[in-house]
Amino acid sequence: MKKKPQPAYVAETRDTRFAGTFEVLVPIPGRNKPGRAAGNFPSQQAAEGWLHSDEGKEMVADILRDAEKTHSK
Repeated sequence: MKKKPQPAYVAETRDTRFAGTFEVLVPIPGRNKPGRAAGNFPSQQAAEGWLHSDEGKEMVADILRDAEKTHSK
């Protein structure tokens, strides 16, 4: 049975230059480090809003599609 990948999520930015901001991270199968889906957002609510928007969903899908192509080579 194939394991379903974890969904994208919002996390506080770790980069101290952007302290207090949030980013959208996409767990990529076969990689230890998640991919970043967009720039920094001023609040968790803004990042979650973007993640659930059509643009956010499309970008997450593109990241996973690209990762799958790269991983399958």
